[in-house]
Amino acid sequence: MSSALKASIRASAAVVLGFAAMSFATSASACDENAVPQHASWQADQSGGYLQMASEDNAGNHAIVGMWSFNMTAGAFSDFGYQQWHSDGTELMNSGGRSPATQNFCMGVWKQTAPSRYHLNHFALSYDSSGVLNAKVNIKEDVTLDASGTTYSGSFTLDVYDPHTNAVLQHLAGRVSAQRVPAN
Repeated sequence: MSSALKASIRASAAVVLGFAAMSFATSASACDENAVPQHASWQADQSGGYLQMASEDNAGNHAIVGMWSFNMTAGAFSDFGYQQWHSDGTELMNSGGRSPATQNFCMGVWKQTAPSRYHLNHFALSYDSSGVLNAKVNIKEDVTLDASGTTYSGSFTLDVYDPHTNAVLQHLAGRVSAQRVPAN
């Protein structure tokens, strides 16, 4: 047998063995209880464990999912608008209390903390009227969905940070309430 033919057979065998090894590794990890799930929405927590995405969290977690008309108040501060809570644990807000020129859309992530209870960690950027970033904003909500699934209420905090130093410029604490926006 020529050395070229032997090399070709060895290369073919290596390719076949490589595919077999990959197939075995894939099926073996599917059966391994300790295998780390690989999903874009999974994140490591600080203890080295993994947090599940919202759609695989506690039973009943989809109750918050949908579109909501919200109101937030804290002393003289108030805001209103629409929020969408998504089954993958993300959220979008359209703030009616802010001009589009200074940024009125922002986003967040949420998780269920108990039956009918949810925590939202929300981030926004604020610009002056000339388009210069003037603040970073973090809004955290802890809300409880009512038994009918048509309203929720709870508390929120709003922290405004300097965009260059991350120094806290303002802290507010207040109440949030919302009504579900029906599809019909």
